[in-house]
Amino acid sequence: MKRLLLLLLTLCVSVSFAQDKKDKEQLLALKKANNYVYQGNKLIEDDFISSEMAYRKALSENNNSVEAQYNLGNAYYQEGNFEEALYRHQKAATNAKTKAEKHKAFHNIGNILMQNKKCREAVEAFKSALRNDPTDDETRYNLALAKDCAKDEQENKDQNQDDKNNEQEKDNENQEDKDDKNKENDDKEGDNKNDKENEDKGEEKDKEGDKDEDKDGKPNDEKDDKGKPEDQKDGKEKSPPKPQQGKMSPQQIKNLLEAMNNQEQKVQEKMNAEKQKGIKVKTDKDW
Repeated sequence: MKRLLLLLLTLCVSVSFAQDKKDKEQLLALKKANNYVYQGNKLIEDDFISSEMAYRKALSENNNSVEAQYNLGNAYYQEGNFEEALYRHQKAATNAKTKAEKHKAFHNIGNILMQNKKCREAVEAFKSALRNDPTDDETRYNLALAKDCAKDEQENKDQNQDDKNNEQEKDNENQEDKDDKNKENDDKEGDNKNDKENEDKGEEKDKEGDKDEDKDGKPNDEKDDKGKPEDQKDGKEKSPPKPQQGKMSPQQIKNLLEAMNNQEQKVQEKMNAEKQKGIKVKTDKDW
């Protein structure tokens, strides 16, 4: 039993000693962090790089140091690095334990958002700052500016949307006009194509009519007349051939002489026959 009590007492002393050691280390880290913050504050006006290094050393000793985060954020803000400044002040607002610390962090967050043209977000940041310190007139004034900026921002956004819609409508109208013109051109091309096809068909029909001539060069109407009497061809009586004018061929002359001889022979034979009968034959025509 005595041994158990001795063991428990030893454990309590060890735990107490370890806790004391941890508390001392934390206090030493806080002290070092505060010293680095103090160095950074002294260097901020003349040497940004050295000041930034001092604040970072403070955060390496105590990552939850609100003072180091807040002052480092201010240093970045003065250098125009708003993105890094916003990040540091958001960390300070998260780690802040008092309303005063939260108020200062949110106030600066609102200022950074205004610089980034994020007016609606800035309004919310200034409202958060006023919740932690409603008496700060500067924060209230900045809130009014942020509200006006947010209103203008919304109006510009609406105007841009209206302009975009109008431009879209104009583009749609232009596209419709373009489609109508294309359709009209297509219709004209279709009409021209149909006219061309009809014209080509007419030419082909004419060509087919020419092809219908027989191998001897005779047209269809002559071919259709085959098998009909000569006087019914073409639906008309064929007129007797007209005598040709001009010089007669030797064959024609020969035929004509033979016909005359035959006619003369017939007349002579008839006269001889009449003489034999004793009848006078007239040789002149009656008038």
